[in-house]
Parts: sequence; structure tokens; C-alpha cells
Amino acid sequence: MLRNSIIKAIPLALAGVIAVAAAAEARDQIRIVGSSTVFPFSTTVAETFGKTSGFKTPVVESTGSGGGLKLFCSGVGVQHPDITNASRRIKKSEVELCAKNGVADIVEVKIGFDGIVIGNAKSGATLNLTKQQIFLALAAEVPVDGKIVKNPYSKWSDIDKSLPDQAIEVLGPPPTSGTRDAFVELAMRPGAKSFKMLADMRKADKKGFRKISDSMREDGKFIEAGENDNLIVQKLQANPSALGIFGFSFLDQNSDKIKGANVAGVSPTFEKIAAGDYGISRSLYFYVKSAHVGVVPGIQEYVTEFTSEKAIGDEGYLTDKGLIPLPGADREKYRAAAANKTNLTM
Repeated sequence: MLRNSIIKAIPLALAGVIAVAAAAEARDQIRIVGSSTVFPFSTTVAETFGKTSGFKTPVVESTGSGGGLKLFCSGVGVQHPDITNASRRIKKSEVELCAKNGVADIVEVKIGFDGIVIGNAKSGATLNLTKQQIFLALAAEVPVDGKIVKNPYSKWSDIDKSLPDQAIEVLGPPPTSGTRDAFVELAMRPGAKSFKMLADMRKADKKGFRKISDSMREDGKFIEAGENDNLIVQKLQANPSALGIFGFSFLDQNSDKIKGANVAGVSPTFEKIAAGDYGISRSLYFYVKSAHVGVVPGIQEYVTEFTSEKAIGDEGYLTDKGLIPLPGADREKYRAAAANKTNLTM
């Protein structure tokens, strides 16, 4: 019986060795996950790096900011990602998850800014929206006559007669997306706070306020369209009366097909976002697992490429993809943090 058990164990042991060897072999290539918004920037850097560095081109996956950070924080070792992209800053709870799983040393790099656009097909109506109107169109519950009720608005013109007489249909990112997190923070919450009763609730019951401000309607007016922003663009072309929520870079790259709505009278342009005038804009990041630097070849060199002036500078090649650069002093700050592998502080 013992002899049979040993014989049976040998193939299993060999399989384990082969699996480990395969994993090690597969990881002479950087693995990057995370934000769909940062994805085109990261992919461009990865392709440039692969052509010029002598290292293999990194593998970049679009998993959403939340999904990417979950994968990143799941542990240290070649089976886990080396870098994760994020269209929002890492949360304290995610740092705690990382620490729980042995991911102790994390480098934070801010790469620039992006606006969140509410866009539609070029052939669709030209929209001028306020954050209050955005909240009223998309929230699951809204104030009506001093009471919080299930959202009754079916057309944009139901909210304001100046808006188009067409059905509300908005394609947007899922809860795992940094774009969704930022949109809620920068558009939905301010829109909710514009109502005195909700502003008062926020002071007395922040959790209750967030339940109202952060909950998107589920009656078919707001449609979760996944992490693929290119798919949203295609759907908007097919349906000119629909709107979509996505990063400015996708508007910039598809300006022949789609246009962005003005928000509070400000258009979503490179200049307006860079100047801080456009009200729905956010910072973009990536995070590096220091324990993998020197283990998986090329990580530090890739980070150097990504933080270089030729990539993220005022005239960098990523500006052609829609990235809004950081001020020069901030670029230098994050470049130094990346070079020195400075640990993240919250």
C-alpha cells in the first residue's frame, strides 16, 4: 500500500515541479492589471518598452481599478501581478488587504489627470448638464416634494424642459471600475448635495446620504456596460439617443464618432481639464509591488520608461493618447519615488 501511494505521489510531485517551472518561465514578462482608463496609456508604454529595452513586452490586462487592486493585493510571487493601474487612489482597505497577504512594500506613481466624460454620438443632441441634473437622471432614489422616492424620471425633459425630449439611457462602468468610483464622488455626490434636504442628511447621517448619492438606478435607465470603453463607443454610434460615461482619453481618441456634454457650462477638453476648470476630473495612478522588482525582469526599467518626460511630460507621447500631464514638480516627485522605490504612505 505504501509503495502504491509513493508511485501515485511521484506524478503529482512531478506535476508540481513542472507547474512551478512553467510559472517561473512565464514570468520573464511583466504582468500588469487594472484600470480600463489607464489601460491605453499602459499599453502604449508597454509596446514602446518592448521595442526599445531588450525586455519582453509586458502583458497588460484591463480588469478595472477595483479588480486590479484585488489581484495585486492577493499576494507576493510570480502567480500574482507586478503592477496595477488605477483611475483612483488606492483605498485604505486595499492597503490593509495587501498587508494581510504579505504585500508590504508598494510604490505609488501618479501619472497625470483624466476627465470623466458624459458623451454621445456626434449625430445625437448637444447636451449642457449640471451635476444636479446628472444625479436626478441616474440615482435610484431622488427628492421630490420634500420626500425621497424611487426615481420617477423617464425622459431628460422630465428633469428640465431645456433638455432633450428623449428617454434617459446611460451606459456606464460597473462598481469595480475606478471610473465609476470617481464619477460617483465627483458628479453624483455633489449633485445630491445641491438639494438642501440631502445636504442636511449628509451632516447628520453620512451613511444614509451615501446610500442615496451612490446608488445608481436599476430600472434600465442606467446600464452597466462592463470595463470595455471601446464597446460603449460602439453602442453610442448604434444608438444616438444614448449617453455613455467614460474617460476623456476615449473621447479624444474617438472624436470623429462621439462628443462630450458640457458640465456646469464647461466642455471636457484637454485645456479645461488641465486647468482644473472641468468639474469631473481625477488623477490616474499605477502601483508597483517592490518585492517583485529584481525578480521579474524589467520592472524598474518599465517604470523608468513610464515616468520619463518623453512619456508623461508636457510634450510626451502619452499626451497624444489623451493623458493630461501633471505639473513639472509633481512629475519629478513621482519619478523620484519610483526610482527610489519609496513606500506608499496614506
